[in-house]
Amino acid sequence: MRFVNPIPFVGDIDRSREFYQKRLGLKILEDFGNFVLFETGFAIHEGSSLEQTIWGQASGTKEPYGRGNVLLYFEHEDIEAAFDDIAPHVVLIHPIVRQAWGQRVFRFYDPDGHAVEIGEPQEPGSQPGSQGKSSPS
Repeated sequence: MRFVNPIPFVGDIDRSREFYQKRLGLKILEDFGNFVLFETGFAIHEGSSLEQTIWGQASGTKEPYGRGNVLLYFEHEDIEAAFDDIAPHVVLIHPIVRQAWGQRVFRFYDPDGHAVEIGEPQEPGSQPGSQGKSSPS
């Protein structure tokens, strides 16, 4: 068995497609209307149609899907450029900070309230405080 990818539920597929494509720069691999797969393996699915598929009925809730219990993690080679591009368009959790293991990251909410982290790349197995990363937050 192998893990493939998480699929966050989104309330407005068009808004989320645009957010991840234009704001985060992800390239679309497949777009099925209510399901979008990006080249990185990240995917989003329109919430009510996915509820219908999984449970046989949509919940009809107007609550945002992001519940603060999942962090979507991405990396960017130029963390400052990513922050400058993204920060003015999102609700920030915090600006760029250095984690205990040495990696710099910033966090914010996507349009559905999912927490998103952008971190600078690090090499697996690197030591805390070095230029590499031992694990994402």
